[in-house]
Amino acid sequence: MARKSNAETAANPGRLKQIALTYKMTSKADPKVGLVLAGVGIVTFGVFLAIGFLIGHPVYLGILGFLVAFLAMAIVFGRRAERAAFGQMEGQPGAAAAVLDNVGRGWTSTPAVAMNRNQDIVHRAVGKAGVVLIAEGNPNRVKPLLAAEKRKLARIMPDVPVHDFIVGKGEGQVELKKLRTTLLKLPRVLAGPQVTQANDKLRAMGDLMSNMPLPKGPMPKGMRMPRGGKMR
Repeated sequence: MARKSNAETAANPGRLKQIALTYKMTSKADPKVGLVLAGVGIVTFGVFLAIGFLIGHPVYLGILGFLVAFLAMAIVFGRRAERAAFGQMEGQPGAAAAVLDNVGRGWTSTPAVAMNRNQDIVHRAVGKAGVVLIAEGNPNRVKPLLAAEKRKLARIMPDVPVHDFIVGKGEGQVELKKLRTTLLKLPRVLAGPQVTQANDKLRAMGDLMSNMPLPKGPMPKGMRMPRGGKMR
């Protein structure tokens, strides 16, 4: 019991430090986040307290209002922190790979299955919706990369649906902040064993970056493919 208590005590400062760091990073991209959170908390608490006075139970409604206000602030903070994070990642090579890493259970992502010397990249995700190819970079340059990957997939797994998206803010593109939602909205057409089979085939096939270590998250802007690397 003592060990468990000590572990929890040590974990709490870590969580608080992480929350403080997240707030600091969010406030740089969203300077009004503090005022927004204060406003949400005060208004929510005030509404519950007012209702409490009206019905004759200000203490009970005040306590409930405090808890609901805290929950509302946490939800708003989470959404604004996520928006700020996407804003900082926007336009950086490899940003979509970081999003794909957090799509959720049932999805397997592989970063940079195709890349050219201009750092235009194609990532791959496999789930019950089939295979999804996500491209980052100049639309005119990534389209041939996408077409080549789709032809390859059609040869080895013709019965598996393949979707493709280009990340960006242009017409017909998917914004980085909407990428996860877009994938989750795709119709589920494969059963679990079919997803496993598709992943096994893709692993056996290999990919462009299978022997090249990649950093987690967005890639450094100066990164270039090695001369001995295979290009598309």
